[in-house]
Amino acid sequence: MTPVLEARGVSAGYGGSAVVRDLNLTVEAGEVVTILGPNGAGKTTSLLTLAGALAPIAGEVRLQGRLDRSSLEHRARRGMSLVTDDRSVFFGLTARQNIRLGRGSEEDVLAEFPELAPHLDTAGGLLSGGQQQMLSVGRALASTPTLFLADELSLGLAPLVVQRLFKAVRAAADRGAAVLIVEQHAHLALDVADRAYMLVNGVVVRSDTAQAFTQDLADLERAYLATPSA
Repeated sequence: MTPVLEARGVSAGYGGSAVVRDLNLTVEAGEVVTILGPNGAGKTTSLLTLAGALAPIAGEVRLQGRLDRSSLEHRARRGMSLVTDDRSVFFGLTARQNIRLGRGSEEDVLAEFPELAPHLDTAGGLLSGGQQQMLSVGRALASTPTLFLADELSLGLAPLVVQRLFKAVRAAADRGAAVLIVEQHAHLALDVADRAYMLVNGVVVRSDTAQAFTQDLADLERAYLATPSA
C-alpha cells in the first residue's frame, strides 16, 4: 500500500540550520501515527515541514506516492487539514463564522462536538480553551480530510476534553483518514495510535508499534521524556 504521507531522509529547520535530521516516516490511510519526544526535540518543525509550511533543507516529502514541494495552502485544497498548537481559531469571529471558513458543514462539526451548539454565536476569543480546540479539530475533521495533522492537542486542556479530542481523531482514522499527531504526553497519544516515532534532539531514536511503546513507556520516559505521564 502506498503511504498517504512519506518522509524520505528529510532534514528541516530554519535559516538553513537543521533542527531535524534524516527523518524517515510513513503514514497510511486508516492509521494514527504519533511523533513523541521531549520539548525541543524537533516535533513541531517536523510536522510543519511535512505539512508544507516549511521547505525541507534536504530529503523528500511525498504525498500519495508522489514528490510534493507545494505549499501548505495547496495541500489543504487537496485534502490535508492541519491543527497547530495555537488552536487555529479566529478570535474576532463567532464559532459559527469560524466553521464557515472550513470546507465542512456546521452540522458535521456539531455531530462530532455537540458541546459547541450553545456557543455558535460566541466570539472565538471568548470560548474556553477546550471549546476552541474542539472548534479547531471539528472544523478540520468536518472537511473529511485524507490527511489530518495536529500539534499538541492536549496542551493546557482538562483530561475530559482531551479524551474527546483524541476519540475524534481515532474515529477519523477509522473512517479512512491518515492521521499524524505530535504529542509530548506519550500515554495520551499511544492510547489511540497504531504506530509511533520517538524524536530526540532532531533524530528518530526508535520507531515501533504503539503497543510496543506502551509496554516500554516507563523506560522511555526515564530515558527521553521531560515530563513523566500521570
